[in-house]
Amino acid sequence: MIKVGIVGGTGYTGVELLRLLAVHPQVALQVITSRADAGTQVSQMFPSLRGHVDLAFSHPDHTHLEQCDLVFFATPNGIAMQQVRALLTAGVKVIDLAADFRLQDIASWEKWYGMTHACPDLVAEAVYGLPEMNREKIRTARLVANPGCYPTAVQLGFIPLLEAGVIGPDSLIADAKSGVSGGGRKAEMAFLFPEAADNFKAYGVAGHRHLPEIKQGLTRVAGNPVGLTFVPHLTPMIRGIHATLYGKLTDEVDLQALFERRYANEPFVDVMPAGSHPDTRSVRGANHCRIAVHRPQGGDMVVVLSVIDNLVKGAAGQAVQNMNIMFGLPEDSALNNVALLP
Repeated sequence: MIKVGIVGGTGYTGVELLRLLAVHPQVALQVITSRADAGTQVSQMFPSLRGHVDLAFSHPDHTHLEQCDLVFFATPNGIAMQQVRALLTAGVKVIDLAADFRLQDIASWEKWYGMTHACPDLVAEAVYGLPEMNREKIRTARLVANPGCYPTAVQLGFIPLLEAGVIGPDSLIADAKSGVSGGGRKAEMAFLFPEAADNFKAYGVAGHRHLPEIKQGLTRVAGNPVGLTFVPHLTPMIRGIHATLYGKLTDEVDLQALFERRYANEPFVDVMPAGSHPDTRSVRGANHCRIAVHRPQGGDMVVVLSVIDNLVKGAAGQAVQNMNIMFGLPEDSALNNVALLP
């Protein structure tokens, strides 16, 4: 059994991790930390976990995470980097669901996240945890940077086109929409029900923290810097991301066949039949990315539709997928559940 600890178990990604790990056949939950709620039974805060998680939240200063085999950080940005070195020294593997180790350019990270990085030397070692791109590196990693939700949906949609070199890399467009849970489990004006319901708006047009992460990943795939316009939107739903992606074709190609070949052996990427329009509810609660590719009016523009659950494939589910790969387990362990409908 893999002895697992979770740092920061009270947020949406934390409870999603608990939901998935509670039924994992090879996981033994050891500790779940929370400064504010230490001593509170997990099932008291989250009744959905009654009968599945029989632990109380522990204060992070009074736990022994070094006794775990793997620790997940489901914390705000800037927390994991303070603790990772000691855990790695103790032989503990780490998966960070925040952004502390996603960007290889330290100056760029410090600019976008507004703080000094505590362990820049470990950033170079961290493996970016997008299995469809880095599976072999993840197998031997001891520190994995779990991708962001928008970057997961956008990169999976663009990867086949950039790998094949059939779109111009200098004018990519990602028009993406997310449910309000992407903003975290906190009280902020924009996420209050009267503000978010019956409403739809763009945000972060001048620059969003996920932009450099997406550009870094797509640049690696293309082999050259990419030009990307990324505009996120907030939608009045709880879960889900829908990314509509645009690129200009530079070569003739059977787009449907290209995507089907690229993801033929990927257990969590579903290339839908030609002409499909995937919706977010088709992945609600599941670790899948569903993709459809279109060429409107047979012109020179390709449109890719990519949908994920931001809390599963966009966060906790992908983290569990990475854990399975790191420990040589079946990749779909605890992740083969069917999406919720309606």
